[in-house]
Amino acid sequence: MQSSIFLITPPFTQLNTPYPATAYLKGFFNTKNIASTQADLGIEVTLAIFCKSGLEKLFLEIESSTTKHNPNITRIITMKEDYIRTIDAVILFLQGKQNTLAHLISKRNFLPEAGRFAQAEDLKWAFGSMGIQDKAKYLATMYLEDLSDLIKETVDEHFGFSRYAESLGRSANSFDEIYTALQKPYTYLDHILMDILQKKIETIQPKLFCISVPFPGNLYTSLRCGEWVKKNHPNIKVAMGGGFANTELRSLSDTRVFEFYDFITLDDGEAPLEILWDHVQGKKELTELKRAFTLVNKKVTYINNTSCADYKQGQVGTPDYSDLYLDKYISAIEVMNPMHSLWSDGRWNKLTMAHGCYWGKCTFCDISLDYIKNYEPIAASLIVDRMQEMIAQTGQNGFHFVDEAAPPSLMKSIAIEIIRRKLVVSWWTNVRFEKSFTQDLCLLLKAAGCIAVSGGLEVASDRLLKLIDKGITVSQVAKVCKHFTESGIMVHAYLMYGFPTQSEQETIDSLEMVRQLFETGVLQSAFWHLFTMTAHSPVGLNPDLYQVRKQSNVIGTFANNDIQHDDPSGAEHESFGFGLKKALLNYMHGTCLDFPLKDWFDFKVPKTTVPPDFIKKAIEELEIISNTNSKFIWLGKQPKTEILQKSKKGSTWEVMSLNFQTLKSNLSISVEPEKGAWLVKILPQLDIQQPQQMSLQAIKADYEKEGLEDFELFWDNKPVNTLYKAGLLRL
Repeated sequence: MQSSIFLITPPFTQLNTPYPATAYLKGFFNTKNIASTQADLGIEVTLAIFCKSGLEKLFLEIESSTTKHNPNITRIITMKEDYIRTIDAVILFLQGKQNTLAHLISKRNFLPEAGRFAQAEDLKWAFGSMGIQDKAKYLATMYLEDLSDLIKETVDEHFGFSRYAESLGRSANSFDEIYTALQKPYTYLDHILMDILQKKIETIQPKLFCISVPFPGNLYTSLRCGEWVKKNHPNIKVAMGGGFANTELRSLSDTRVFEFYDFITLDDGEAPLEILWDHVQGKKELTELKRAFTLVNKKVTYINNTSCADYKQGQVGTPDYSDLYLDKYISAIEVMNPMHSLWSDGRWNKLTMAHGCYWGKCTFCDISLDYIKNYEPIAASLIVDRMQEMIAQTGQNGFHFVDEAAPPSLMKSIAIEIIRRKLVVSWWTNVRFEKSFTQDLCLLLKAAGCIAVSGGLEVASDRLLKLIDKGITVSQVAKVCKHFTESGIMVHAYLMYGFPTQSEQETIDSLEMVRQLFETGVLQSAFWHLFTMTAHSPVGLNPDLYQVRKQSNVIGTFANNDIQHDDPSGAEHESFGFGLKKALLNYMHGTCLDFPLKDWFDFKVPKTTVPPDFIKKAIEELEIISNTNSKFIWLGKQPKTEILQKSKKGSTWEVMSLNFQTLKSNLSISVEPEKGAWLVKILPQLDIQQPQQMSLQAIKADYEKEGLEDFELFWDNKPVNTLYKAGLLRL
């Protein structure tokens, strides 16, 4: 099998699903008839270690050392036969190939248990009455984490399932530390990785070797891969790109990096790699490269041929997951957070609705970089075409849209397209909690298979949200969360503490807002992040405007993104981290919602100034939709009708009863017969399969054409305004 280009994701990212970068690029190369092969070396290395023969080799390696071990590691080594006996069955179970093993695992007398299981003692509190499968996945994950600890303590200090040697790559202003690590002999895992890579290279025989590095935790292994190829196959050119390069390496100047790579490309990879491929074949000069670092006369040089345009999103093709071992990925449940379980449990096809962010203003965000600032949506029909192609190729109908913030209008169009095509899909994405997410739009999204959304509430303080330029308020977020939750879509909020000038009072008030969001039931999942100042954000570019100081103005020769800073006018932010996270963990499990906020901290904090019913009032506030350009969609079934006689105090009149069957129950309303007859007639015209949706004005005109009176009184009040429960949606 010979391919022109070999694309890899080095260890480690996720174990449950492939990182999508190489699949995106392979899909693009397909449109250009360029032969390419891809591999996720993370899952391949993982499976080489965590199997019967892999553990046998691992324990032999450990036992050949005279190093003394702590009691936990000694316990694992003592139980080596139990690990070797059970490992293949556990992996098959986590791959979804041996589901009946869940019963055995859940009884907790099958798997050996070491230090990680200390956090599994109170499973009922953590998961409630969780199902057997989820409980078993969690226990099996703890089992693998115990083995991960064994590897880290004995043969490879850098090991981590999704963050290998992350500390070496995270904001390494200097290349010195990681370069020193690379001069050392291969680690145990390095040998396994190189054995796999050698076989791949010898089989594929590429001319261009492309390494995608999305995170700091992929950097070390990417350098090892590049180093091996350059040493053993100097005729193969090595290129590196991906999220790490795009954010961290924009001011790269250290020549030593090019002992491991020949080229580093930035931002969207399609056009730069196509030109690089032409250059490797001798069809283009070095000066024609696009957004690429390389060595010229022993100096790091950035070449950017601006005359070559990037491809539009409609031109890049459908992500192609062929070559990847899709049936071998491992579903895990490692943290007690419902949204995080989506990230680590199950195989998700990754897609993008729009390149960049349609908002693009948040002051903590890298809005000056291409992946944020260049907003370009894709046509809904093309997105759903790609979904259908990927379902046919992968056999999976779950999708994670990896947008910075999915546009509400495009989400609506995609939902309509999914429903019209009668597709059965599950999907989730990241959103902004903006007022466009009405009750009816959320119901439409749910009907189209949306199961969850995540979005940035950041600092739950209106002053700081304004300073962040988030374009939302806490009250608005609460209402939107209510709409999603009531429609059956899970909501996860990204929370931030430590934004410049944030006071102790605002931190406590932010926690109170979060408490009330969980108390009212409109938020199901969240996670606190400490604010990080980055070089390409408005705060990083203009720190004086936000009253913070850079600790140093020195630009490093390697990675330059995270900026150490001081916040003279703010609180001691780091001290709040443990208390905020502990409170949140309890709130997510519905406990301790009545605890005083001060109980979460081991130092004195101010009392909250937020009224105890702030969120309750916000979500109960009457919402009036006054847009006369609204369109209506009917998702329901035609009702059964019946004329009934009503009488009261000697008067008798007729009403029409309309009975609507829904998935869960039925809904009955009674209206005047002539108005009921008109409603029965108009509903098919509003059906989602109709090529055009009728506006409120058009519906009113049709109503009045029948000689009926008081349209607003009929349409905007009970019982007609309850028909959203049966599928009549205003969008």
